[in-house]
Amino acid sequence: MKRRVVVTGMGCITPVGNTVAEMWKSLKECASGVGPITYFDATNFPTRFASQVKDYRLQDYIPNPERYEHCGRNIHFAIGAATQAMKNSGLDERDIDPTRFGVYLGAGEGQQDFPVFMSMIALSKKPEGDLDFERFTKLSLERLDSEKEKQQEPNMTPGHLAALFNAQGPNLNCLTACAASSQALGEATELVRRGDADIMLSGGAHSMIHPFGVTGFNLLTALSTRNDNPQGASRPFDRERDGFVLGEGAGMLILEELEHAKRRRAKIYGEIVGYGSTADSYRITDIHPEGRGATACIKMAMEDAQVNPEDIDYINAHGTSTSVNDRTETMAIKRALGERAFKTPVSSTKSMMGHLIAAAGAVEAMTCLLAIADDVLPPTINYENPDPDCDLDYIPNQPREDKAKVAISNSFGFGGQNVSLILREFRD
Repeated sequence: MKRRVVVTGMGCITPVGNTVAEMWKSLKECASGVGPITYFDATNFPTRFASQVKDYRLQDYIPNPERYEHCGRNIHFAIGAATQAMKNSGLDERDIDPTRFGVYLGAGEGQQDFPVFMSMIALSKKPEGDLDFERFTKLSLERLDSEKEKQQEPNMTPGHLAALFNAQGPNLNCLTACAASSQALGEATELVRRGDADIMLSGGAHSMIHPFGVTGFNLLTALSTRNDNPQGASRPFDRERDGFVLGEGAGMLILEELEHAKRRRAKIYGEIVGYGSTADSYRITDIHPEGRGATACIKMAMEDAQVNPEDIDYINAHGTSTSVNDRTETMAIKRALGERAFKTPVSSTKSMMGHLIAAAGAVEAMTCLLAIADDVLPPTINYENPDPDCDLDYIPNQPREDKAKVAISNSFGFGGQNVSLILREFRD
């Protein structure tokens, strides 16, 4: 018998709210977090907007923010979300064996010191145009802040959280692109199921709203260029979609073994009952055109949860607003659920908060639990032009009051990583 894993705490920092309550209220009100990029001058970029976190201050969450002055936004967001989740869980020292408390994140890399980095490249160019690597290395040692460079590493985020909360158990990070934090939740669930930990702090944090990040996605032609209407740019499953909107933030959940949670009379938000993870084994950036990996991971999660297609009440789609993803995900849902797919509500909350990259899956899993608890399914906003290739019920433009007991959260990442989680209303 696998041990049961329940969610007993949640916290988030997102473009549509810096608490779980604020985020959920915004999604129900169809509020968009998208606006002009303010972190740098994006005037000459093909995409000049993003979905940024607003009004966030680390000192509102911890008493010693100066300790993290060399850390980037990704780590700051992680600390804020994790602090909320721990407080929300009601855990205290008496409830925790530190050696049975772990951290598993899908946390992205930090931000490069762009102005310094570009000046080093300019000063290291040879007359013929090649880069003088010896001079570049010398300038790197002279000009780059070694502490800031160290903090860019993805493993630093779970390390900081372990130190902050004295989590001495398993400490891991996976960076499987847009599937990262969903994969972290799935793997953390497995650690608790098999008895390697009793409590796991799991989720993700990321910010790629910087010149390198925006440049990279623009070169891939993955971002929307709807600069005249930023809040209408993320339009998953709409025929006129032209790319995703880059977002940032963090989502953290406390996963706890059921009996451990019951002994301390914890509030239980729901249960993670299914986890599927596959690879397309196709191309570095493209998903398989027939959705074979996505279909397989949905089926794998359903088998793990021991549920049938007719048991699924809601799907929070990966729904990026790119032409290929939305069409392929629709195909995968239909292949996995059969005829039931046409009766299952599906929505993409990326239409409102943008794509939080590594952090997206954790926030969307949290959204599934909120939908189950509140009997409200969040909408896909900006859905105006039906696409014959996307022919499911996408909950267009307004939330829907509907009871859901079982939900799927899909996350499909660059490189062909696919993760599906199944979350269920808790029943003893």
